[in-house]
Amino acid sequence: MKVVVCIKQVPDTKGGVKFNPDGTLDRAAMMTIMNPDDKAGLEAALRLKDQYGAEVTVLTMGLPKAEDVLREAMAMGADKGVLVTDRVLGGADTWATSQTLAGALRNMEYDLIITGRQAIDGDTAQVGPQISEHLNIPVISYAQNLKVEGDSVIVERQFDDRYHVLKAKMPCLITALAELNEPRYMTPGGIFDACRAEITVWGRADLKDVEDSNLGLKGSPTQIAKASDKVRKGAGEKVSLDPGESVDYIVGKLKEKHVI
Repeated sequence: MKVVVCIKQVPDTKGGVKFNPDGTLDRAAMMTIMNPDDKAGLEAALRLKDQYGAEVTVLTMGLPKAEDVLREAMAMGADKGVLVTDRVLGGADTWATSQTLAGALRNMEYDLIITGRQAIDGDTAQVGPQISEHLNIPVISYAQNLKVEGDSVIVERQFDDRYHVLKAKMPCLITALAELNEPRYMTPGGIFDACRAEITVWGRADLKDVEDSNLGLKGSPTQIAKASDKVRKGAGEKVSLDPGESVDYIVGKLKEKHVI
């Protein structure tokens, strides 16, 4: 079994974010982490490796420094890492990103593709399903549990306060929730091996069956109207009252806002 996990290096939002003049994220200037949903998807793939001997390849698109997230995944147990990086791919929205990743995946062998449900820097949940559409393979999203049975994958798909049980023949694509599992830690030996491992690097010329008009900022139909970092909150209204008056004041405000 061959499993490809699409992972993304995302800004560590605890440290704040920065933007370029065109409204896109300034990824080169920020601390980064592996996207949490993607890490859960990686753990699911590694469990398939433990159980069935699956070969796990991690794929990412990003700046050259995105190699770090691939090495982290390999230190956790992934077998291979592929980085797609090129200046012409910068500023991509979900459409252009999914076109890029699909173009890379057409060069790879896979039975199962796993992506995270969504990335914390965009929260669109679009890239995984779009990749499946470009590749013309089935997709099951919002996976909270999965298992392989023969040439099929059986997935518990989260739905409100319950779940659906869906079965699809491979090849197919699964989008994983962070709640799918508890990702394992890197091991000392894994870190050592990952540091020495060779990362495959592809550029625009390596993408298969993708038009230039669908790549990068120019190929992104999503237009950013405005971007900003954390919105600063005002000081609010301050009053100085005794305890009895305070109760009446708070109740009055709650009634005014139709809370009670």
